[in-house]
Amino acid sequence: MILLASASEAILFRWKQGIMDFSPLDFAYNFASLTEKLIKLQPEILLLDYELLNLNSERSILELINLRAGIKIVVFSPELPNEIEWKLFKAGIKGCCQNNIQPEQIKRVINVILQGELWIRRTLTNQILDELVKVTHEKNRVDKAVNELLDNLTRREYQIATLVGRGESNKRIAQQLAITERTVKAHLTEIFRKLRISDRVKLALIMKDAMRSPEQTLQR
Repeated sequence: MILLASASEAILFRWKQGIMDFSPLDFAYNFASLTEKLIKLQPEILLLDYELLNLNSERSILELINLRAGIKIVVFSPELPNEIEWKLFKAGIKGCCQNNIQPEQIKRVINVILQGELWIRRTLTNQILDELVKVTHEKNRVDKAVNELLDNLTRREYQIATLVGRGESNKRIAQQLAITERTVKAHLTEIFRKLRISDRVKLALIMKDAMRSPEQTLQR
């Protein structure tokens, strides 16, 4: 299934023209209905109008990915600065296209994404290579430092951090652990202090990596 999300009927019509060969399709007209349909319909691909993200584009992308693991997001936008577009890719999108892309080109974008590739401008490829070099040199050092910090968490704090990494809200965490939301918030404050981070998004990113690490799993 492909989910199309935009408040603009004109944009939705253009997208639909380009992907008539794909089915089924569904539509979301605001961010609230988008999150509901991601959970209910479990689409494979999301065509997303950048305007629905408002100012919290990276955080919103992370929220969407947490709601539907493995979702392939293609963002359609006006021309964005390289820095913002690159941040969207680092947040997890698979493609970024300008709003004026022709309908027939959208079909090509979808096919590329379905093959496991990225739809990305050539001007960003050098930035990707530079980032990969930095990651290669720094990953082991960063992983070691993060694991040492995670070892400072109590068992309960680690449980809560893991649930944040899975995209759970404070209310849901409280329900699952049979504690109050106030207690969850108190634990999060202590987690942020121990991990030397300032917000929930950074914690979610750290925990996504930690949950993929066999060493960290064994330690717990």
